[in-house]
This record gives sequence, C-alpha cells and structure tokens, in this order.
Amino acid sequence: MKHGLHNLFRHRVVIQSLVTRELKARYRGSVGGYLWSFLNPLLLLLVYTIVFTTVFTPPRAQGADTDPYPLFMFCGLLPWAWFAASLTDASNSLIAGGNLIKKLIFPAEILPVVSVLANGVHYLLGLPIYLCFWIVYKPDGVGVHLLWLPLVILTQLVLSLGLGLILSALAVHFRDIRDILANTLTLWFFLTPIIYSRQFIRNMAEGEGANWVPKVISQVLDLNPMTHIMNGYHLSIFEGTLINWKRLPVTLGVAFLILMAGYWFFDRLRDSFPEEV
Repeated sequence: MKHGLHNLFRHRVVIQSLVTRELKARYRGSVGGYLWSFLNPLLLLLVYTIVFTTVFTPPRAQGADTDPYPLFMFCGLLPWAWFAASLTDASNSLIAGGNLIKKLIFPAEILPVVSVLANGVHYLLGLPIYLCFWIVYKPDGVGVHLLWLPLVILTQLVLSLGLGLILSALAVHFRDIRDILANTLTLWFFLTPIIYSRQFIRNMAEGEGANWVPKVISQVLDLNPMTHIMNGYHLSIFEGTLINWKRLPVTLGVAFLILMAGYWFFDRLRDSFPEEV
C-alpha cells in the first residue's frame, strides 16, 4: 500500500493531465463547455424546488429538519452523483484504457483513480451552486461547522478509490460487472438516506406497533458506510451542526481498510490486465 501511494505521488503530473483530459473530453463540442458543470446542478435544483414546493409534499419526520426539502435532498444527491459516477467510470477505466496499460511503464491503478478524481471535480464545481441557494433560503444556516466538510469529502474519496480499484480489476475479467453495478447502485441509493432523513427511518423502527421491516432497514442503514457519509453532509452543510464523531471517524477507518484491500486485490490481478483487455 505504501509503495502504491508513492507510485501515485510519483505520477501525480500524469494523473493531473489525465483528469484535465477527462474533463475536456466530457464537454468537447458543446457550446457551454465547463459552464455546464455549474448549469446542470443549478437547473436540477430549480426543477426539484418547483416539484417539491408546488406538486409534491414529502413526509417529514419528527425531530428531523428537512426544510427546505429540495435543498435537503440535493445536499445528498450531489455527492451521490459523484459516488455513483466514480464507481461506474472506474469499472470501465481499464477496458477503455487498454492501450495505456499495455505499456510497461504505465501504472494501471492511475486509470480508476483518474475516474474518481474527475467526477470529484464535478462535485466541487456544483457545490458552490448549492451553497448559494442555501444562503438565500437560510442565511443563518451556514456556520463554522461547514469547516468539517473536507473530512466528509475525504471519507467519500477514500471509499470511492478503494471500491473503484476493486471494481476496475474485476471488470477486466468479468464484463458483467458494469450491469450488476448499475442495479446495485440503484438499490444502494434507496438504502442511503438521501431522499429521506435518517431520523425518519429511526422513528419508523422505534415507533409503537412497528414491525420487523423498518427495524431491519434501520440496521442495514447503520452498516452502510454511505449512510454516515451522507449524514456528515447533512449535518455540516444542511443543518450547520457538528458532525457525528461516533460514526464518521469509524467510517473513515473502514474506508481506508477498503482502500488497502482494494489496492492489494488490484495488485494481485495486475499482471493479467494486458492480456485480458
């Protein structure tokens, strides 16, 4: 693992150039160019605001602050889009970059790392749009606890890198991984408190006359690392309160373990990549 980090640092210029190339390729030929990195989240947020203020009123959990709901949901949708796109792109990165990994001097782990970082840049470009809307809707909501946001982002980055390495290595040998991943991400999305609050499920599980279903869902949410990452976003940005120090550091530790396991797994299959792609 130490050798892998040193290798990535040694090729940081290559990573930077590949991330830049990925960002340019995404908007090549479009009139708006990089402007779409700001316009896409802006238009999406406007649509959610119209829908959830005039068409549909979502249920609210007692003890959970989800007003305004469009901003609550968008607070989780932005990082989830980064997470889902990172895993999807990383799973196809070695296959798409087959010509590069056949070169002896090119470290293959750079490709899934570039996928995660490129999508991370898109998230960071969309974040100011969200913060601007949040300041307009709730000017006293953004406070000093926003300084904990980098820790939440770091946790998601480490987790995404670890899973990206595993998926990219598996996809070289099992081409069905991409389709399986698409369906898994859909299920994972609904098992992560993005369109509902964690408190909403907790109230259902602890309410009088509750059956076993919400209790099982509540336990699954606690085992889901993205639950605690999303909770970190909601607390640090949306609610402007202190992040959960019992859960997020543990999640960061688990993310580092996944990263170590992911690099070990990737390294074990490295020699087979040039033949399979």
